[in-house]
Amino acid sequence: MSLVRWTPVFRPARDLVTMQDEVNRFVDSFFRGDTLRGNLAAFTPAVDIEESPEEFLVRADLPGLDQKDVKVNLMGDTLTIRGERKEEKKETAGTALRIERSYGAFERSFTLGAPVRAEGVKATYRDGVLEVHVPKAEEARRREIPVQGS
Repeated sequence: MSLVRWTPVFRPARDLVTMQDEVNRFVDSFFRGDTLRGNLAAFTPAVDIEESPEEFLVRADLPGLDQKDVKVNLMGDTLTIRGERKEEKKETAGTALRIERSYGAFERSFTLGAPVRAEGVKATYRDGVLEVHVPKAEEARRREIPVQGS
């Protein structure tokens, strides 16, 4: 015999919360002035974070940014990436039919959760991708301890 989770069909509390969220998004987009862009938020770069025994590797997609517009900070074990993608202003006689690309300032912070060596952090920016190598402190590295026989 297998157990099957029962879920009620009618969930008034969840339906009300969902409707409230949709109304909030609509009102927020109206007052922000980005109704032409629909549900798109301000520019928030996608980030991948990898952990190895020696370091953390953070990769962020930052298309359209200049190297000088990107700042990387480390305070304790919190890495912060900030910058701004500026909107391209072109004088045209036409009307925009669709606006999907997002612009604006951004800031992303990540708590790495282990002691790191701030003096060894290296950041490179190439082809729109920021790569930050954050070495772990010696006490945060995993060490294998040999088991002694008696």
